[in-house]
Amino acid sequence: MKNPSTTTGPATTPGETTRSIIIIGALFFIFGFVTWLNSVLIPYLKIACELNNFQSYFVVTAFYISYLVMALPSAWVLQKTGYKKGMSLGLIVMAVGAVIFIPAAYSRAYELFLLGLFVQGTGLALLQTASNPYVVVLGPAESAAKRISIMGICNKVAGVLAPIVLGAILFTTGDNLVDTIDALQGTEKIAALDELAQRVITPYLAMMAILLLLSALVYFSSLPEVDADAEDEELAKANLNKTSIFQFPHLFLGTFALFLYVGVEVIAGDTIISYANEAHGIPLNEAKFFASFTLGAMIVGYVIGIFTIPKYISQENALKVSAILGLLFGFIAIFGDGFISVMAIALLGIANALVWPAIWPMALAGLGRFTKVGSSFLIMAIAGGAILPPVYGYFADWDPQLAYWVLIPCYLYILFFATKGHTIGRRI
Repeated sequence: MKNPSTTTGPATTPGETTRSIIIIGALFFIFGFVTWLNSVLIPYLKIACELNNFQSYFVVTAFYISYLVMALPSAWVLQKTGYKKGMSLGLIVMAVGAVIFIPAAYSRAYELFLLGLFVQGTGLALLQTASNPYVVVLGPAESAAKRISIMGICNKVAGVLAPIVLGAILFTTGDNLVDTIDALQGTEKIAALDELAQRVITPYLAMMAILLLLSALVYFSSLPEVDADAEDEELAKANLNKTSIFQFPHLFLGTFALFLYVGVEVIAGDTIISYANEAHGIPLNEAKFFASFTLGAMIVGYVIGIFTIPKYISQENALKVSAILGLLFGFIAIFGDGFISVMAIALLGIANALVWPAIWPMALAGLGRFTKVGSSFLIMAIAGGAILPPVYGYFADWDPQLAYWVLIPCYLYILFFATKGHTIGRRI
């Protein structure tokens, strides 16, 4: 007998759907808060652990590579636990990652910080594998981008707050701290760097407590199970002869588009503080707010998506416009002067906002019983955030502004997926 709490599509009542969206929205808030702390951790650990640009961007590599490693295992875990228990487990794993920051701070060991970030990313991989397809099937497919946009607002509001909160704790003296440490020698310098490293302990202990509390709340919540792999009659007929996920080429084209997108989103959010400070001499006390500008621009893009998709513009056309805006702002960042270039990076937030919400339903369209596995491939694509930022960092050691050329081919491919790629091999 089928579990009465399990649904194959939208939740059974409007009230249940609303409660589900609120719970998932809270999880997306957590995604955003933890993820966008990296924009502050990069310059922070660069100082505390005495790193160069290339080394400092391994913060995002350690965090995002976990999605590549853990996405398929996450799909297996969800098959065993279901969505709700899987989300609860993901939050516990994230709490473990936060705890690892404590010995990392006391020892000022960059490798331990990276391990903590990897473990947090592992928990997020499980959460994302569950929550994204969950949001897609909570309502009609043609409005999936709208629902994901609502989740995006929860995510990016947290992202706006995260660098402000952590930056206020870690950079209390801003550029004066850097000057002071540079002027010290021997044991005095080591003591100053140790004190800086240990500033991270209190916020990450608080994060651990909050994550464990949320895990309990999700576990005991009324969040219903959904069957994301369910097929209607027409879809089942179209997929009758499908025996493998590899028979859906549009999924893999979408996976690569998402890989590139996550890379450019992370570059836009996580490089802007260092870029403004190093390339244009903007003090850290001011530059630490710029990541919030990028995420604020994304929120504007999400709001536009909520009110326009699908009533005025389709998911496909929204993706086309996003790619074109990404190319425009990318070129302004490369060729613009000073503050104009920095603001172009911030405005990439508008270009990026609707890319994730549009690619997910377009890439998962028609997968039916292959949806869970397809979702895990899309989660693996988040590893783009591990690969592209260090590429930017490598070139940034020569010229931080020209290093933004890495954005251009990424947006060109996203434009290809929006115009042609999402239709290749699809029957429905």
